[in-house]
Amino acid sequence: MDVDTKYMQLALKLAQRGIGSVEPNPAVGAVVVKSNQIIGKGWHKKFGDTHAEINALQACKTLGVNPHGATMYVTLEPCCHEGKTGPCTQVIIQAGLAKVVVATIDPSQHANGTCLKQLRDAGIEVQTGPCQTQARLLNAPFIKFASTGKCWVTLKWAQSIDGKLAWADRSNEQRWISGEQSRKDAHKLRRRAQAILVGINTVLADDPLLTPRPSKGKKPVRIIMDNDLRIPPDCKLIKTAKKTPVIIYTNQNSVQANHKIAQKLTKKSAELLTCPNTHDRSNLHFLLDELSRRGIAHLLVEGGPRVITSFLKEHLADEIVVYIAPKILAGSGCADITEPMAELKQNIDLYHVDIKLLGDDIRLSGLSKPEQPT
Repeated sequence: MDVDTKYMQLALKLAQRGIGSVEPNPAVGAVVVKSNQIIGKGWHKKFGDTHAEINALQACKTLGVNPHGATMYVTLEPCCHEGKTGPCTQVIIQAGLAKVVVATIDPSQHANGTCLKQLRDAGIEVQTGPCQTQARLLNAPFIKFASTGKCWVTLKWAQSIDGKLAWADRSNEQRWISGEQSRKDAHKLRRRAQAILVGINTVLADDPLLTPRPSKGKKPVRIIMDNDLRIPPDCKLIKTAKKTPVIIYTNQNSVQANHKIAQKLTKKSAELLTCPNTHDRSNLHFLLDELSRRGIAHLLVEGGPRVITSFLKEHLADEIVVYIAPKILAGSGCADITEPMAELKQNIDLYHVDIKLLGDDIRLSGLSKPEQPT
């Protein structure tokens, strides 16, 4: 392993600590090296806080080491615009760094190489590329949204070996198929997303809250696909709509036919988003366009078999995360995902596959498009 890869991999590990806290901003890590010694480390800890580069340089100061002439390894192009914090490029220049090694360019309109040019113009040597693929995968939702203006879609479900997503008897103490470690990991996914989507059948069967636990930081928007407006006005989602946004995705005919229910839902702070009659685009395309327009960079789909398969049919999934429990539910299970998936016209290969053991469960994840992240 060469030196650049070694230090950049450390920066990537630091960046991972911010996942679930920094979104919709990217997770970034930085390492400062002088005379082959690490003199500063930092990462972007949460949305609105100081950036990784500033934290790494502050760490140098804390150690009493002057970073002048040092090299900084950073996982994403340092910012050069005034946002919630000041531009990192100016702090880097003022610190007198000799070299900055960047894993990948920030494709945002205010960056996209402009910030690296600013560093070069100040006489700092700039190198790009080490661990580029890993860096882009780490922030895939941010990279896609910054590049295309379209939100990243993650499909997530837990299943038994025989493809069942739920117990037939929901009153059973064994409410969950997956184990505790898998459920904790799933809540990390929720914290990373800006919106969580389920179908109405999930709401009717489980009465979920769809909030990350433990409940800290930003709360994702909760979206329910409900064509016939069957959502109970007294369900947990509606009861908590004033605190955490709820969008009910339905159609205009249902709103007109159930105007009293619609009024009751809106009075309880739920938003009704109706889909227009589209001839050339599916309802899901309209929904994703609307979410993207609202600045939602990452949508987590937790629906049942039909909802999950609908995204696959339209080739709208960017990422798939599956928790496989060592159980064969047979007749004790329901919500068989293999049946609707048999209707898919094409097979789907996963790329950049990652397999982890969480307790007794297997977590399998991968991207559904080889060119991702764009």
